[in-house]
Amino acid sequence: MWEQILPGLRIKLFMTLVLGIVYPLAMTGISQALFPKQANGSLIRVGEKVVGSELIGQNFAKPEYFHPRPSSAGNGYDAASSSGSNLGPTSAKLLRGTTKIDEKKNEVVDFDGVSLRVLHYCVENEIPYELSAPLDRFRDANGALDDVKLSHAFNAKTPLTIIPKAPIPADAVTGSASGLDPHISAANAAAQMTRVAKVRGMSVDELKQLAAAFTEAPDFGILGEPRVNVLRLNLALDQRVPLKRLLP
Repeated sequence: MWEQILPGLRIKLFMTLVLGIVYPLAMTGISQALFPKQANGSLIRVGEKVVGSELIGQNFAKPEYFHPRPSSAGNGYDAASSSGSNLGPTSAKLLRGTTKIDEKKNEVVDFDGVSLRVLHYCVENEIPYELSAPLDRFRDANGALDDVKLSHAFNAKTPLTIIPKAPIPADAVTGSASGLDPHISAANAAAQMTRVAKVRGMSVDELKQLAAAFTEAPDFGILGEPRVNVLRLNLALDQRVPLKRLLP
């Protein structure tokens, strides 16, 4: 019996040592020697502080920054909950959004939907559009857009409709499959330049030159489209025009 068991045990021990210890250590050593930045997560530092990774998107909502594409990963851009919305192109939720009652018994937007995203994108970036009802009907007491009212209007029996008068980049209003895409398309970056330039006190030509420095070509020249790394571009903006200069 042992003549049959011992060869199997020796093979198992050998393969465990080779594939479970030697191979991982060898690959780790080679990666650290040849590609240390990539092997350690492509981290981006400002001084000694890690501010993010070139590979994982994060939220930017202030007008002085370029905004990333939407995310359905956790509460947004959560690397521990990487996910898309998993909603199909005919989904009413995807197109019109939904609301819910939160733990404080307040109605809030649960999923904003493409229509609401298009409206915000047009308003924020001064893109002309036609709305089937006056926008002022959907503002709160402070003059800000009331997303709950808008979500109800987009889901009404006669739904609110919006027609942009300029093309809206698809990545501006739809999330990636992972929810972590750190890039936006060149068209999306270009559409945001007027807003960012106005707030930063820069010219659009300056922004174009800066964005070009962080525009990555398609992989191998053929896979994908030119794309802009949002975090790296926004950090460069802060170096060019420090935030303290934006304060009143």
